[in-house]
Amino acid sequence: MARAPLLQLTDISLTFGGNPVFDGLSLVVPDGDRVALVGRNGSGKSTLMKVMAGLVEPDRGEVVTGPGSSVGYMEQDPDLAGFDTLGAFAAHGLEASEMYRVERAGEGLKFDPARPVATASGGERRRAALARLMAQDPDLMLLDEPTNHLDIEAIAWLEDELRASRKAFVIISHDRAFLRNLTRATLWIDRGAVRRQDKGFADFEAWRDKVWEDEDQQRHKLDRKIKAEARWAVEGISARRRRNQGRVRALQDLRAERASQIRRQGAAAMELDAGPKSGKKVIEATAITKAFGDRTILKPFSLTVQRGDRIALVGPNGVGKTTLLNLLIGLETPDSGMVTLGTNLEIALFDQARAQLDPDLSLWESLTGDPEMRVSGKADQVIVRGTPKHVVGYLKEFLFDEAQARAPVRSLSGGEKARLLLAKLMARESNLLVLDEPTNDLDVETLDLLQELLDTYDGTVLLVSHDRDFLDRVAATTIAMEGDGRATVYAGGWSDYRSQRRERDTPAARDKPAGPAPKRATAPKPARKAGLSFTEKHRLEALPAEIARLEAEIGKLQELLADPDLFSANPVKFRKATEALAERGERLSAAEEEWLTLEEKAEAQAG
Repeated sequence: MARAPLLQLTDISLTFGGNPVFDGLSLVVPDGDRVALVGRNGSGKSTLMKVMAGLVEPDRGEVVTGPGSSVGYMEQDPDLAGFDTLGAFAAHGLEASEMYRVERAGEGLKFDPARPVATASGGERRRAALARLMAQDPDLMLLDEPTNHLDIEAIAWLEDELRASRKAFVIISHDRAFLRNLTRATLWIDRGAVRRQDKGFADFEAWRDKVWEDEDQQRHKLDRKIKAEARWAVEGISARRRRNQGRVRALQDLRAERASQIRRQGAAAMELDAGPKSGKKVIEATAITKAFGDRTILKPFSLTVQRGDRIALVGPNGVGKTTLLNLLIGLETPDSGMVTLGTNLEIALFDQARAQLDPDLSLWESLTGDPEMRVSGKADQVIVRGTPKHVVGYLKEFLFDEAQARAPVRSLSGGEKARLLLAKLMARESNLLVLDEPTNDLDVETLDLLQELLDTYDGTVLLVSHDRDFLDRVAATTIAMEGDGRATVYAGGWSDYRSQRRERDTPAARDKPAGPAPKRATAPKPARKAGLSFTEKHRLEALPAEIARLEAEIGKLQELLADPDLFSANPVKFRKATEALAERGERLSAAEEEWLTLEEKAEAQAG
């Protein structure tokens, strides 16, 4: 039975600054729909959602809400003017008897309703806006990046609430796991048009790739037809001019059709250069502690970070992940204990607050005004990994067009700001990447490219993220900050950490006496002759994935080095790829040796 439409958009056209955003767009959201709204950064996802919410008036077309249906919208930057506290904003429009909804949402989303608006952070304001929408419980919820500034526990609470709800929702999110778990349909904005597939986000990438493959085949056929018709026109038109004017007009129509096709936006041309190799030992933290007043952030914690490690920090908001990150890289001083940084370190930092971006500067000024990127005497050039480049050319590598170069940073979307910060980060040579919430607002394609770059990056990565899918793809070691100053090291990514945590928390495991926390970022080598320790057991389970990742990286490097023109075209890249291949080979041998040692020990224990 057909479901009643909650919202219908018909023949919507919208132009910003003379540039068409949508033209002739139509879509329907039926009752109970659970939709992922996807598309490249800057494709118009947030704009379309504002049109759906009635906050942006289209130039042409009609937006119709179903009879008696209510639509609620959670925006990325909520306006709290006129409200004293976050709770007053979240409860606006509710009856006194409905206040429990705000309190419940406040607990799940971890914000204090009594917090004054004047002192609230951007993350707290967004959580209040989300709580307001959840408390209003409209028939259709429009959610623009709802997981930004939520920790993993709050994301899980929101997932459970939306899954249990019978209401419809449309979600824009960079969080793959969140979209996979909740959606049953996908709206894809691509070059001003919207396509719909009645399958959830889990099937989106296969669908997108098939659409693009079909499109490429049709374009290839059209090009061949134009070429054949053009050859006919040159060779035979003079003898048959009168009789074949129709065919000449058809050729003109084919060329017009080809010219009207909008080229797909390519992937950002991001590139990471690890620069000079750091020492083998990157960071040595010994019994470090940190407290702010009476609040303990970190109890005695020790860690050794080796060159090439991929370490993620996870935990609830406010638990101290960024503080621990800053302690490890020397930006903050521990109350006790010692942090020793390795030799020859070149650190590049991506901060979640985007504090490195001045909203009043243009994109051009953001790059040319950076002391580390400025080219003396050249106002239109920047230094990119040691080589001067024109600022507009470099911006185009990150999918900004020439018109945006002089626009202020404040005019950018969240994803575009993240890309600009990546452009600043990747202009530097580095061998220690520190990424604090890098995935917020990035589109699927840019996230994929970032993950591939991190896979082949010949340096060390420290990462803070609430994106479970990204953690599983990138991290080989996870440090879980579990409250009360406890930080525990686990082998593997997010899923590995969760399975180890569940096993640790079983009654049988709790009855065992606790051993000392491991010091190494990678699990320690076997210390006992009889039986595997708890950490060794999970290291044995994690090693096959680590070995597979190293083998994949080696395969990519071998494929790169197989290019016969690489050495002559880019000798620096050839040298770095050769060094990276040798280093990955050493790490693979060490990992295989460790696996053999632990496997033999496990077999001896079983025997």
